Amino acid sequence: MLTDSVEEGSLPNRFRALWDEIAPVGRDEGSGGYLRYALTEPELRLREWFRGQADRRGMPVTEDGNGNLFARWGEPTAGDAVLTGSHFDSVPHGGAYDGPLGIVSAFLAVDELRAAGVAPARPVVVGAFVEEEGARFGVPCLGSRLLAGEITVDRAAGLRDAGGVSFAEALGARPAGARPELLGGFAAFVELHVEQGRAMVDADAPVGVASAIWPHGRWRFEFTGEGNHAGTTRMADRRDPMLTYAFTVLAANKEARLRGAHATVGRVAVEPNATNAIPSKVTGWLDARAAEPQTLTGLVDAVRAKAAERARRDGTEVALTEESATPLVAFDGGLAERLAALLDAPVLPTGAGHDAGVLAAHLPTAMLFVRNPTGVSHAPAESASDADCAAGVTALARVLEELTCR
Repeated sequence: MLTDSVEEGSLPNRFRALWDEIAPVGRDEGSGGYLRYALTEPELRLREWFRGQADRRGMPVTEDGNGNLFARWGEPTAGDAVLTGSHFDSVPHGGAYDGPLGIVSAFLAVDELRAAGVAPARPVVVGAFVEEEGARFGVPCLGSRLLAGEITVDRAAGLRDAGGVSFAEALGARPAGARPELLGGFAAFVELHVEQGRAMVDADAPVGVASAIWPHGRWRFEFTGEGNHAGTTRMADRRDPMLTYAFTVLAANKEARLRGAHATVGRVAVEPNATNAIPSKVTGWLDARAAEPQTLTGLVDAVRAKAAERARRDGTEVALTEESATPLVAFDGGLAERLAALLDAPVLPTGAGHDAGVLAAHLPTAMLFVRNPTGVSHAPAESASDADCAAGVTALARVLEELTCR
């Protein structure tokens, strides 16, 4: 049994000491945010750190052939293991806590259980998933999707980053794809994550339990027109795709607000991208999310229709491609209620996607959230106090004890 003396001790200090080992890796001095793209030098350094932490604790590390790492505490061949962990990669100039907090907390939770003399009947496995954010190769939760067989090997292998490097090249081999024998060895997955919002600030709670993940996805709009000279082409003669793009961004904002949904266009590419040239092509990426699947479908359909209507008026063309889509994920109700009661924690939904959302279709899955006082995520202002992070470690340790010893 995990005791109060073990919980209270010097856990915030131990959290800070371990956190400081990774805090400088991939940090941009200009923005204060992180550039930890999947399988690039900063993320590879963190993967080596993962191996070092596992080795320090006598936890053998295996790879699944898809870029995901697993460190095991317990019998190597025993089934019904409880998986925990998260990811190391970041969005461009992202915050420090999104992803790595779940991995650092998992190793510390193992330390807490060992210090308390807990001998779990089932193994505990700490996982580090690759390309969760999709910031390098464009598909979020790529590692967990491959493991679960939710993306084909051919498609994943051929995904390319902005420099033309394929996922297979970055990985050093063709990905293995679905691993049912590995996934089938897990009895549950619990992912701890910093909260991406302010609900727990309002609830005055350091730790929460997730109820569901909103359905969400990414769509690529390609607007094409006629490139021309900015100084000599009459306004009436222009076929400017930037106008269609700009209208579409405003339409997405309006349609999302009308439906109580979320729509964001945070990435754009322009050709030829010259100040004195009318663009020939503009590509914009829409991130859309909603509480209900039908709301999300209605939102995307409405934006598509308005973009097409505007394109006709502008003399341009528009094409829409779905790059990724994740359905509504309702976490295992019995498990979420059980953990909320165990921790006396609030239960809340989230609009953010996670590896837990992918794996929830394959095994009982739950998420724990640690309070974020700023409410900011995917940006340098994302934060969590050492005391709240320690509370998250304690909560995760209790959950792992509950799931492996009962």
